[in-house]
Amino acid sequence: MNAEPAVPEFDPSSGLPDDPAKAPSLWENYLRNGLLIAVFLLMVWLAFNVHLPSIEEIRSRVDGTSWSARFGFIILYALVAITPIPISVMAICGGLLFGVFQGTAFSLIGVLLGSWAAYWLARALGRATVRKLMGKHAVRIEQRLESRGLLAVFMLRLMPGIPYWPVNYGSGVFGVSQRDYLVASALSVIPGQLSLVAIGSFIAVPNVFNGVVIGISWIVVGVLTIWAYLRWRRQPVPAAPIAS
Repeated sequence: MNAEPAVPEFDPSSGLPDDPAKAPSLWENYLRNGLLIAVFLLMVWLAFNVHLPSIEEIRSRVDGTSWSARFGFIILYALVAITPIPISVMAICGGLLFGVFQGTAFSLIGVLLGSWAAYWLARALGRATVRKLMGKHAVRIEQRLESRGLLAVFMLRLMPGIPYWPVNYGSGVFGVSQRDYLVASALSVIPGQLSLVAIGSFIAVPNVFNGVVIGISWIVVGVLTIWAYLRWRRQPVPAAPIAS
């Protein structure tokens, strides 16, 4: 009798198995590298040929636009929060343009609007589609969020190495209620947004106040991150859900 070939075991915690069919093709690599080179060359050309306004000039123009610039920033932030683009860029820009207080307020509104929109977009797309979009994050996010609530979302928001967007989309399809999702998101994003906005504000106005805000906010972020990581390690990992 011929022995059946051994089937390698799959460890759910290590992510989804590699699929050669999903590997990027050669032309996709060429396209991506070509775009990076084009962007780099454009930035070099702009640096030598275009006068870029100073931070003071930009802030003066923003102040002169009344609320239109602030409204536009919030909308742009919300759109970025729906995508995989890192939201840290927008938070730092908020500090550069508006300072600590207004920058933090506008950043919080923008990121929460975008996160809320992504939550409902995920529900419209469905579980199977969202799993594919999340890629390598799918298994870990689903294991931690499946039929859970506020605390699970709160910890995922604070965990290092986990972007915002998989948590947004995962919460929409993996059994987290809207109330738990919004409350956990509102509480967990405040320290991180403040710490990033403070960096932008310090770049624009490097004074003692902005420096103190950076120090305090990053201490809070560090403490919460360590707490979330330790609590994460103590929790048992649920069994991997069966894909439908």
